[in-house]
Amino acid sequence: MTVPTAVREAPPVVAPVRVRVRRLSMEVAKFGVVGGSGVAVNFLVFNLLLHGIGRAPMTATVLASCVAMGTNYLGFRFFAYRDRASRTRRQIALFFGFSALGVLMESVLFYAGYHGASMTGPLASNVAKALSIVLASAFRFLVYRTWVFQHDARRE
Repeated sequence: MTVPTAVREAPPVVAPVRVRVRRLSMEVAKFGVVGGSGVAVNFLVFNLLLHGIGRAPMTATVLASCVAMGTNYLGFRFFAYRDRASRTRRQIALFFGFSALGVLMESVLFYAGYHGASMTGPLASNVAKALSIVLASAFRFLVYRTWVFQHDARRE
């Protein structure tokens, strides 16, 4: 039995590759702006705690990452991904859950650099911090765009 033409569903419209690449480029740029400000907060708090007031290196890196996590949520929610689904408890829980994993990754990587590779001086500790941030940020980008700030299909 054939379905009348008027009842058949139209095939989904797929954006041309050029449009999808442009969207992804804009998303990466916005992620970079928010992430860059988060990195600045992270380094500022890290250096203040470690080199300014003499906190332990792991305490400084974890606290700095947590402060940056909070500022990043605001930036992602209201700037980078403001066009995505509305804020929900699920979205907030996913953001902070995945961010906690990112902080853990960042902390383990920092520990390896600081203690394992003896990157303990002011410049070396910042290099260890930078490397740990870069590697953990790749993870964060993937999970934020895939699971936390999903597109709302009704807006497409």
